[in-house]
Amino acid sequence: MEVAITQPEPVHYLPIATTIFSAIFCGLLLRRYFARRSGAHLLWWAGGVFCYGLGTALEGGITIFGNSVALTKAWYIAGALLGGYPLAQGTVYLLLSRSTANFLSAITVPFIVLFSVLVILSPAHEHLLEPHRPAGAILEWRWIRYFTPLINLYAVFFLVGGAMLSAVRYARQSGTGNRAIGNALIALGALMPAVGGVGAKAGRVEWLYIGEFVGILFIWAGYAFCVARPMPFLVHTESEMPAASGT
Repeated sequence: MEVAITQPEPVHYLPIATTIFSAIFCGLLLRRYFARRSGAHLLWWAGGVFCYGLGTALEGGITIFGNSVALTKAWYIAGALLGGYPLAQGTVYLLLSRSTANFLSAITVPFIVLFSVLVILSPAHEHLLEPHRPAGAILEWRWIRYFTPLINLYAVFFLVGGAMLSAVRYARQSGTGNRAIGNALIALGALMPAVGGVGAKAGRVEWLYIGEFVGILFIWAGYAFCVARPMPFLVHTESEMPAASGT
């Protein structure tokens, strides 16, 4: 059941902070890519963090300036459809062969585009539009929302699953403790928006705001552990971001 909010609460401004952190993190990823001049996975991760921040920027904008059907639809595309997919696809490019990663991109990207177009074309229940927070319930074609979990499951499988698997593997190896910690933090951070999304579907989008904020902090912290300079008590070689052993 949707809970109507007529006035913004302090938690509704939290996405602004999430957007700032996402913008800085995205810049760091792009800088690493251009410094190396290679690494498709870094571009996917940067794109994922950009979409993550775009979704929270729309949330913050809605809180400050007010809501509209167009803004809510843009939020749904950036958050529900693109929130985790590019990050997961970056992990795909890092863990799997280039041919397999390209194949998965060729299959999944058209679906993302299709669902985005359907969200744009869907009529809207404008009477469900709240002034200070977005909600997917405004989409009149409710069946679109049934396909969103498929995209999210794909993201969870590769991003969370890949990070967890790598964390376990690195924990069993000598001298790779920072990679184990980093991947564990990334897996935990990637789960936070999913947990918050459960609350959002129940009508409490505030849970999502909290999950997104905590999530980006954990993912960034995990990335920092993975690419930090060697620490004698943890690691003897440098690594990459989520679920990775490449550089």
